Amino acid sequence: MNNPQKNFLLVTLQYFSDLLQQHTPSLTHKKRMPKLISNHSKPELLYWLAATHLPDIGPATFSKWLAAFGSINTLFTATKSDLANAGITEAQTHLLQNPDWHTAEKNLAWCEKNNCRIITIADNSYPPLLKEISAAPILLYVRGDTSLLNNPQLAIVGTRNPTPSGRELAHHFAYSLATTGLHITSGLALGIDAASHRGALSANGKTLAVFGTGLNQIYPTSHRELAEEIAANGLLVSEFSPSEPAKAVNFPRRNRIISGLSLGVLVVEAAIRSGSLITARYANEQGREVFAIPGSIHNPLARGCHHLIRQGAKLVETAEDILEELGALYALSAPIKTIAKTKKHVTLAPALRALLTHIGHEITALDTIIVRSGLTASEVSSMLLSLELQDLIKTTHGGYQLM
Repeated sequence: MNNPQKNFLLVTLQYFSDLLQQHTPSLTHKKRMPKLISNHSKPELLYWLAATHLPDIGPATFSKWLAAFGSINTLFTATKSDLANAGITEAQTHLLQNPDWHTAEKNLAWCEKNNCRIITIADNSYPPLLKEISAAPILLYVRGDTSLLNNPQLAIVGTRNPTPSGRELAHHFAYSLATTGLHITSGLALGIDAASHRGALSANGKTLAVFGTGLNQIYPTSHRELAEEIAANGLLVSEFSPSEPAKAVNFPRRNRIISGLSLGVLVVEAAIRSGSLITARYANEQGREVFAIPGSIHNPLARGCHHLIRQGAKLVETAEDILEELGALYALSAPIKTIAKTKKHVTLAPALRALLTHIGHEITALDTIIVRSGLTASEVSSMLLSLELQDLIKTTHGGYQLM
């Protein structure tokens, strides 16, 4: 399913070679953000900003025009006949010769006031892996450490409404992978995304949040504090104008950037129809690796992962599984911290040991435990409390789980 495409491999190996020549600390060292808002002059930058507001002109079409004219200045100052000769329609010509300067100036002013940098597809600092994807964004608004764009990343995505176990898995995988120098990329959404960002931050690692809105429109609003923490210890990324609000149509577009920046995508929990599977599909089309964590057949949020595994995604149980699969694409910079917890060696009474066999790693309801064990509710409740005090099980919403 995820055999890397030739162009992806060539670009990946080249920039990792460059990174390794600069020595390992370059993977984790935080650089001060350049004071310049862009590498372009202001008039040229306004052309780039105006280009993102040409109605019905997407990145793929605009990139073809750029290739035809060689530079954005030449494109925007071309005559009607030159534009027509390039196959640009009269209506499109009108848009190019009458761009939305007001919005372009407004976006530039916001970036100047909010420590936001603009990176265009013509910049050397534009991420090489992202440039290889279909319909790559023509520019990115970024806040934070821009050097992270060119460092190795793994995307972790999943449902906005995970089980407690899924949330913990996302946090632990992100934590463990971040300790190796791998940056964690996700979409700042509720649930798995947020747990992944926080896992990387708790490991003192780096994380990138790709917005489906503008950088001035934190979504969800409850993640405003998390976004600021990421801006201070990682990077916020968006292709949308700063004031762009949350729109359903923009989030799938955001997902292609999440996968496009990354070496691979890990799906933790996802329903069979979810945005996470859209990200996985983009990853597959872009030649990235796709990883999925299996779950209980009774958990509807495991069905998306099981579907991906049947389609060829790599089944993973530990962070080491991911690093081994990436192989030469990623040079390990630190020992991995395993996710598996050391089980306590305790001596249990036979009755407690027997009750433990009726509780699974998936959430097991109290009524189910009572039926399986054949004991009374009072007996089971007392024994469950004893097992919980010994850290052998935990209470979750809907029942109990093995630790």
